[in-house]
Amino acid sequence: MSVQLTDHNVEPSHAHTRETASAEQGGMTPQYRVYLKKQKRKIFVIRLSQILVLLLFLAIWELAAALNWVNAMLTSRPSSIVTSFVQQLTEGNILYHTYVSAKETVVGIVISMVVGTLVAILFWWSSYVSKVLDPYMVVLNALPKVALGPIFYIWLGDRLSVYGMAIAISIIVTIIMIDTGFKEISKTKLKLMESFGATRWQMLKMVLLPASIPNFVATLKVNVGLTLVGVIMGEFLSSKAGLGFLIIYGGQVFQMSLVMTSIALLAILSILLYGVVTLFGSMLLKKYHFE
Repeated sequence: MSVQLTDHNVEPSHAHTRETASAEQGGMTPQYRVYLKKQKRKIFVIRLSQILVLLLFLAIWELAAALNWVNAMLTSRPSSIVTSFVQQLTEGNILYHTYVSAKETVVGIVISMVVGTLVAILFWWSSYVSKVLDPYMVVLNALPKVALGPIFYIWLGDRLSVYGMAIAISIIVTIIMIDTGFKEISKTKLKLMESFGATRWQMLKMVLLPASIPNFVATLKVNVGLTLVGVIMGEFLSSKAGLGFLIIYGGQVFQMSLVMTSIALLAILSILLYGVVTLFGSMLLKKYHFE
C-alpha cells in the first residue's frame, strides 16, 4: 500500500517537473507568460482605442460639414482632404513638397546635433569658455527665433534661410541638453582616469561620450520636433517649396482642403521621422548596453 502511495506521489511529481521544465524553456515561467499576454492585450486595446478616437473625430468632422454645423469652406472636411490629396498626388506636387520639407528637416537635425555636440564638448573642455558664453546661451534660448527670419532671408536667400531657421531653433537646445548631460556624468570616474594619467581626450573618448549616449538619443528625439518647427517657419517666411509653402499658399487662395492636406502630411512626416529616430536610438542604446 505504501509502495502504491509512493508511486502515486512520484508520478505527479515527475509530471510536474516535466511541465515546469517545458514551461521554463526560454527562461519564461507560466506566470510570466500570462503576464506578457495581459500586457500585449493591454497594448492592443490602447492602440485600438487610439484608432477609434481618430475615426470618431473624422466622422464628427465630416458630419458637421455635411449638416452645415460648420462652414466647410473654412474648415474643409475629411472627404475633401482625400480628394485634394489624390489630385495633388496625381499631379506629383505633393510628393515633391513633402520631400523638400523632409530633406530640410533631416539636414537641420544632422547639423544641429553635430555642431551642438562640438560646442558642448568645448564647454566641457574649457570651464572658462563655458562661463563666458553661458549667459549668451540663455539669451539666445529665450530669443523668439521667428524674429531672425528676415535676417536669414537677407543673408542666405530664400532657400538656405529655411535651413538657417531650422538650425537656429534646435541648436541652442541641443547645446544646453548635451552640456547638462556632460555635467551629470559621474565625476568620480573622470577623477579616477585623471589619477591614472589619462589625457583630456582619453576621458572624453572612453568615459564622457559613451556614458552620454542616452542623453544624445533624448536630444535627438527633441530635435525632430524643434527642427520641423523651424523648417515650417522658414517655409512660411521665404520658401517657394515645401509643406509650409503649401499651407501659406492654400490659405491665401482659400483652398482649405490643400491646407488641411498639407497639415495631415506634416503630421505623418513627423511621426515617420520620430519613428526612425526612435529606432536608431534603440539600436544605439543596445549597442552600448544601455538596454
